[in-house]
Amino acid sequence: MNIYYYGKQIYQFSYSKPIYEKIGGTFIVYKNRNWWEFKYYLRGSNADNGNKNFLNTPPVLVRDYNHLNDLKGIILTHSARKLNIDHKNCKTIYLGHGSGDKVFGGKGAYMDSFDYFFLPGPKMAKKLHDVGKNIPEERLIKIGNPRFDAIVNNQIDKQKVYARLGMKDLSRPTVLYAPTWRFGNGTFKKYAYKFAKEITKEYNLIIRPHYHDTKRIHLLNLWAKFKGIKNLYFSDSSDLIKSDTMDDFMVSDIMISDTSSVLYEYLITGKPIIVAENGYSKLHNMPDNMNIMKIVDIYTGKENINAMIANALALQKYKQAYKEMLPNIFYFNDGKSTERAVKYIEKIKQELI
Repeated sequence: MNIYYYGKQIYQFSYSKPIYEKIGGTFIVYKNRNWWEFKYYLRGSNADNGNKNFLNTPPVLVRDYNHLNDLKGIILTHSARKLNIDHKNCKTIYLGHGSGDKVFGGKGAYMDSFDYFFLPGPKMAKKLHDVGKNIPEERLIKIGNPRFDAIVNNQIDKQKVYARLGMKDLSRPTVLYAPTWRFGNGTFKKYAYKFAKEITKEYNLIIRPHYHDTKRIHLLNLWAKFKGIKNLYFSDSSDLIKSDTMDDFMVSDIMISDTSSVLYEYLITGKPIIVAENGYSKLHNMPDNMNIMKIVDIYTGKENINAMIANALALQKYKQAYKEMLPNIFYFNDGKSTERAVKYIEKIKQELI
């Protein structure tokens, strides 16, 4: 039985990577440009050692969502677009690529077209209701967030992450700045240079742009070197193997973001969060117990960012609130989400035999 993973951009596959590493399969990318990117960033990560290929990457096809009707098997999709498949021979599972507040692509118009949903938590079910999709319970499969397994099971080697970043002064607290992009009013262009200049005076700073803004890293790095700025590090969200988001979570002491879904994922760490206000309003309507904005400090651009960081680290005033919100966003958090997903994939396979 063939297993496929469909995504429009490479960073989306970080949500299915733990599953692929367990059961293998074939990735489907949207355009030829994505194919070359896939080959570059996933070189050497083929889970099937008996099936060597160019750069030994996972198998990959180039298809758009309208040309999938010859496939037989199961497609785990990260895209909210309807997939054109042969429903007799193929089942789709919506996996998505984040549990943030930004409204589904296409305002959720195609969300009822998928056969199943792998729910990371209650928030995803609430988001479906928010766009008017009343999906039957038997199609909603609770698995949790497979990306958390590495953290919960203590599988991340922090020393290797420090080495990858080239971080020198480990006596300093480390700030992770992980903004979203233009869709969501990402704050990279607004604050990246300011934070690089100010935060690095007292802290280590990891800047992890959204995939669509990674092209801006090079210029920022050149500027920082020209200015003599130290304690500044970069993490490329395109590089799924070397620069996993969970790795950056583990070596940071606090995170700054805006409307990125990492705001909710960072809850797994229990560490402080600061939100850089950006005025974006096209968001799902969520209750307070699923709304991170109720339990964070807000940076408007007028405050002393280093003083805010120091205060957040010292007081840890939302630590209990983060602990209470985590199960409202993500199920289980027991280190077994990947195992759970694989189990249900095996069950769905039986329907197609």
